[in-house]
Formats: sequence, structure tokens, C-alpha cells
Amino acid sequence: MTVTGACAVEKIDLIIDTDPGADDVVALLFALASPQELNVRALTTVAGNVPLDKTSRNARLAREWAGREDVPVYAGASKPMLRTPIYAADVHGQEGLSGVPVYEPSQGLAQGHAIDYLIDTLKAARPKSITIAILGPQTNLALALTREPGIVQGIKEVVIMGGAHFNGGNITPVAEFNLFADPQAAEVVLNSGVRLIYLSLDVTHKILTSDERLKRIAALNSNASKLVVDILNDYIKADMESYGIAGGPVHDAAVIAYLLRPQMFSGREVNLVIDSREGPTFGQTIVDWYDRLKAPKNAFWVESADAQGFFDLLTERLARLK
Repeated sequence: MTVTGACAVEKIDLIIDTDPGADDVVALLFALASPQELNVRALTTVAGNVPLDKTSRNARLAREWAGREDVPVYAGASKPMLRTPIYAADVHGQEGLSGVPVYEPSQGLAQGHAIDYLIDTLKAARPKSITIAILGPQTNLALALTREPGIVQGIKEVVIMGGAHFNGGNITPVAEFNLFADPQAAEVVLNSGVRLIYLSLDVTHKILTSDERLKRIAALNSNASKLVVDILNDYIKADMESYGIAGGPVHDAAVIAYLLRPQMFSGREVNLVIDSREGPTFGQTIVDWYDRLKAPKNAFWVESADAQGFFDLLTERLARLK
């Protein structure tokens, strides 16, 4: 039986952990344009799509473009827990953002390290009060949990863009990039016992751009809408060519849509195992979708979504930005 998420009713205290990246920037604009529902306490950055200095700059650019310099940006882990770093410049460009001019934002990073920020904030939080959205490798939260396992007390849930099951991988036949970049970190988070919601390639590849959807965003005729259209027009080329599809996914923005409108998504509680063994299945998310093993359920795996509803909501929120 498929379970559909319940409608959110109260403002979400949110930390966004991110490795911008084109789709991350769209996700950040989406989130920062939604202050009535999302209290974005901070952005924490990690190496992933590009190295840490560039992901940290791109997060600050997104903040600037959203007119939300009130939100601090903390730089975090510059490499995975154990494996050799990998990047995705072939998809996102050498700067992590192609299709738009990249420059040094006017406001700098917050003082202190992202991992310290996570530990201090979660230790001081009310029990199960803070949601963490992870849009890249899970290194920052994993390192924080390794140092201070007790911080789980402050976490309501962790909503992750990552993994693949039915869709297959996008960096190996079975692995999605964020999990392949640091599967050991993903294992630490999985084993922490926090509530996990995974938005994998299974669902993001069902939420595709189209000429009409991008035209509606362009018609907003704002700086933010122009940036998003220019970013996406360049970014989606790789997936359209690789998969032979007519549009492209906006992976990380699906996490923000889920937080805002969980009723637009459906999935089920599953047992999830992450393969961190060296070999052809390194980074694979093994999902017991049909409950063959009768093992304890440790994640909610999102499998489908209302694609038009997603783009309607994204367009509505981008209309709030200049």
C-alpha cells in the first residue's frame, strides 16, 4: 500500500545543507522565497558538485539573489569522510553554475564551521524541532553526528535528495551522485536513527521541465526568474542528452517542494541499506520496496509526485522575488 505524506501545518525550522550546483541554487531560491512556511535558520555548505570554496560562494550568491542576506551561510566539510573527492563540473560547469555570470557576493560567510554550527544548534534545540534538508553529500551531518551523537535529540527529520532504485544511477549504473560522493557519511546518518525522507532519482526524473513550464517562469520577467531559466536551460542539457528525454529534472528543488506540499508526493516506508563496499555497487541505495526481507523500516522513500503541481508552486514562489 502506498502512503502519502500529510499536509504541513506549522512553520518549519529548517537548516539547508547544500553543495551548489545549479539545481541547488534553484532549490535555495525556492526555499528563501517561502518564509511563511520555512524558517531557514542557516545554509551549511559542503564539497560536492564543485569544491567547497565554490559551493560556499554559490550559496551566498543564491542568498543575495533572493534578497535574504539575513540567512547565515556556514562553510563545512571540504572532502568526504573517507573516499577520494569527486566533483560534477561536467554537469554543473567549472564554477558550479553555468548559464549565468558568477561573481563574489557582497556578503561573506558566517564565522565558524558548519559542523560546529550544527552541533551547537541541535544540542540547544527543543526535542525533535529542527528539520534538515540535505541537497548534496551527507558529510556535514555525518561528521557532526560522529562527534556528538546526542544531537539527534534536536532533529525532527532529515529530508535528503539522493539515491536511486527503480531509475538506476546517474554516475554508475546503480549509484546516484550524492550517495556515490560519500556513502560512508550516508551510512552514519542512516544508522543514527533519525527520521529520513529520501527524494531519489526515482521521483526527480518524473518532475521534468518543458518549454511551456520554463516559459511560464520566464514570463515573471524578474531578475530571479531570468536567472532560473538561464541556469536550467544550460543545466538540463546533460540529462536530456544522457537519458533521451524532452525535459530535465530539477533534483534538489524537489526537497523544498516536499517540505512545502508533502501531499503532492507519495512513497512508502522501507528498509534502506547503503552499499559502501568498493566495487561496482559502491554508493548504491538498496531499497526493500516490496518488504521481501521483513526488516525494520528506516526511511520513507518518495517514488512519485505531481509534476505540474511542482512547477506551479515553483513559479508562484519565484514570482515573490525581484
